[in-house]
Amino acid sequence: MKQILAFGDSLTWGADPVTGLRHPYDTQWPVVLEAGLAGLARVHADGLGGRTTCRDDHSGPACRNGVRALTVALAAHMPLDLVILMLGTNDLKPVHGGMAISAQAGMRRLAEIVITFPHKPRSAVPQLLIVAPPPCARGPDGAPAGGRSIDQSRLLAPLYESLAKELGCSFLDARTVATADPADGVHLDAENTAAIGDALVAPVKSLLAGASS
Repeated sequence: MKQILAFGDSLTWGADPVTGLRHPYDTQWPVVLEAGLAGLARVHADGLGGRTTCRDDHSGPACRNGVRALTVALAAHMPLDLVILMLGTNDLKPVHGGMAISAQAGMRRLAEIVITFPHKPRSAVPQLLIVAPPPCARGPDGAPAGGRSIDQSRLLAPLYESLAKELGCSFLDARTVATADPADGVHLDAENTAAIGDALVAPVKSLLAGASS
């Protein structure tokens, strides 16, 4: 059975935009993806609310710096066949600079970690799939939660796609299948969360088949 790491933030954890609690298990996108793969692979979900690509944030109860956490996740779950990275929404908070170009730089560093990590065996470097999270939307006060910029959030997809082409890895634009909930303009309802998992099934199958050939 193939092994996949889904590394992200509250969108991967499955945060409900209304309650802040976790969506039902069978609607969380890593779970939906694993079900769609029908025994082909196990998906290890590592989603943390507030996680950034590479920036420290000590306002939460746990380390939110993706660069610091990714090496731990890679070591805990190796050998891996595929790593899926979906981060950047929290980099758009003003406290972290609020710029999509900075999120792209952080995503590049995460990709470098995946590629250069001392995997066991050393030849078992996993494939990489970068997912651009859905853009933010207007919340109850007319803006996304946390002071994020809708315009900057819309820049994540083209910047990540460009990065994926540069690195020679795969890319998925989640805004093609999911939309932020107007309850806070950032998080997704259960249906949209599950839709990301459904959308990943076909490209992930293709990637794993290619790795096996």
